[in-house]
Amino acid sequence: MLIAFNKPFNVLCQFTDRSQPPRATLAGFGLPPDVYAAGRLDYDSEGLLLLTDDGRLANRLTDPKHKEAKTYWVQVEGTVTDEALQSLRRGVQLNDGPTLPAGVEILEAPSLWERVPPVRFRKTVPDAWLAITLREGRNRQVRRMTAAVGLPTLRLVRVSMGPHRLDDLQPGQWRQID
Repeated sequence: MLIAFNKPFNVLCQFTDRSQPPRATLAGFGLPPDVYAAGRLDYDSEGLLLLTDDGRLANRLTDPKHKEAKTYWVQVEGTVTDEALQSLRRGVQLNDGPTLPAGVEILEAPSLWERVPPVRFRKTVPDAWLAITLREGRNRQVRRMTAAVGLPTLRLVRVSMGPHRLDDLQPGQWRQID
């Protein structure tokens, strides 16, 4: 079984949380029993999370040797320059080594659901949206890459993993994939 789930902002990619106070987890969304996340999506990120009850499928979806493309829509703070775009496309140096080249395009602001709480709006600070496609998955990689080129991430939404897309799923909704 493979499930596409639109993970809301500030939800953990696991079914339990031992912290105090406990945070929201996948347990609150009526997902089928015996599925688990194939990969991670940060607590403060949103969008497509794949879940499965098949360990081999989970491995195929997440193992870096398969280099499945993952696409994110990223709202960044600042003015996007050609230099920043070229750096992201070539790969940037992070504290754990250089990243692989990324696909990066400037987006018009996408039509998304409201985030709760909303991203803080500041009239004097410009922002922009980027579509970033990676073929690796380091911890908080997109956020670290945009910060490395002077564009801190304000909002991050994963819209696809390999051939699987978020499409019209709203936060907290899920569907089974054939």
